[in-house]
Amino acid sequence: MTHRTLLRAGHVLSMDPDIGDLPRGDVLIEDGRIAAVDREIGADAEVLDMTGRIVIPGFVDTHRHTWEASIRNVAPDATLDDYFVDILDTFAPLYTPEDVYAANLAGALECLNAGITTLVDWSHINNTPEHPDAAIRALAESGIRAQYAYGSANTSLADYWFESKIAIPGDDVRRIRTEYFSSDAGLLTLALATRGPGFCVNDVVTSEWALARELGIPITVHVAMGRLAGRFGMVKQLHDLGLLGPDTTYVHCCYFSEEEWRLVADSGGTVSIAPQVETQMGHGWPPVMKAIEHGLRPSLSIDVVTTVPGDMFTQIRAAFAAERARVNAASWQADAPVPDTMLTARQMLEIATGNGAHVAGLEDRTGSLTPGKRADVVAIDATALNVAPVHDAAAAVALSADVSNVETVIVDGVVRKRDGRLTADAVRARRLVEESRDRLLAAKEARA
Repeated sequence: MTHRTLLRAGHVLSMDPDIGDLPRGDVLIEDGRIAAVDREIGADAEVLDMTGRIVIPGFVDTHRHTWEASIRNVAPDATLDDYFVDILDTFAPLYTPEDVYAANLAGALECLNAGITTLVDWSHINNTPEHPDAAIRALAESGIRAQYAYGSANTSLADYWFESKIAIPGDDVRRIRTEYFSSDAGLLTLALATRGPGFCVNDVVTSEWALARELGIPITVHVAMGRLAGRFGMVKQLHDLGLLGPDTTYVHCCYFSEEEWRLVADSGGTVSIAPQVETQMGHGWPPVMKAIEHGLRPSLSIDVVTTVPGDMFTQIRAAFAAERARVNAASWQADAPVPDTMLTARQMLEIATGNGAHVAGLEDRTGSLTPGKRADVVAIDATALNVAPVHDAAAAVALSADVSNVETVIVDGVVRKRDGRLTADAVRARRLVEESRDRLLAAKEARA
């Protein structure tokens, strides 16, 4: 029997240029799919009253190390160099599959609570074959749409991040592909989270790229960030190895040369930017405008909750402020007017939704409220004092709203947050992640 849900009388920001904005509009969902978006829809359906709400596509986070939810804020003042020591060489080797399960469950629910309906889980914590199983099980239980990016183990900083000769285990990735991702049409899909040149010897790099392409899964890699990796010229190295392609997402990209920007654009690659981390931890300026100037559609990501907040509102504002500050300063120095290409609040909302879906390879399913796509929908309470009165709905979401205003979250047609409360057992998730925190801290003390 067909199940229908009608979101009635909201301020709809469809992020679909053919549909546009509807100051008072309806969204009809049938069996997990968006069936119609219009000013008024008559249907026999469960009705959710969206009066006073701004209805948007769910946010897409294109790069988060979700396993770090158990160690939230342990490195509040860290630089990128600190992170490698404080997290990857200290906590990561201590993680059990139970810790990964707890963190991924709590982290995915954190995403849903904040209106992030799609997540790229950059999971470089596969210390045993049981670790990826635990991560995937937690993502599945949460109900989020996710791309699980299978990464390396992290049992030794020296072994895995300094000219590493240890490749991601191909047999285990193949097992994961067969057991959990035999179809690419599900709520969860698979990618490969690679370390790339500079961190690994060329034989490892080429073997990991070959593995991903053998399995027909996308690749995601950190590049051009901070004092160290900014000097690697990783994209140029990948080009020289003949590995560039449209299946690869490049994360950070703060220190690309002009040649590398052209190489990424010409190869059809995609870009994920984590602006709060990049400005706070010393990766470099978030290159949102650089990407746009080279014809790319940059997306946003959270990266690490060890050091920054886990919501998309923060990333939107960090990117918006950092880029406008950079351009304003340059224009002042040159005694010239600011360019017409200055970022706008609406652009930031597009980057956090449609661009994210594009980068995750899921634009045919999510990223806009378009009939035929899967129903990943978020309703923002615009009657709250920090949002009302609304003059510009896109600006209200991008610059005023916060997690407390995320009232309704729907993923694939299923309500995951209703009336401001998650439908999942958030108390259990918090208990598990707190137990994981205690276990990890005890293990750290015992190791000291």
